[in-house]
Amino acid sequence: MNDRRSVVLYGAEWCGDCRRSKAQLERLGIDFDYRDVAANDADKDEAIAISGRQSIPVIVLPDGSHLVEPSNPQLESELRRLSLID
Repeated sequence: MNDRRSVVLYGAEWCGDCRRSKAQLERLGIDFDYRDVAANDADKDEAIAISGRQSIPVIVLPDGSHLVEPSNPQLESELRRLSLID
């Protein structure tokens, strides 16, 4: 699970929304832990436990909140709310 200091992105390389969210985090300079649910069943189970469903990406934020399949504006808004970006 999240150590409350960093962002965790649960995703898979075949997932377009995951690639988009990953690219956005990289572009904004956000350090994050990428967990590939297609390669690791434990990560897949964690993502499902967090979100309550099988949709990805699941992005866990430092305050313990999470987003599922966020749009770029939604993700950016949450990063601003947490003062992770200006």
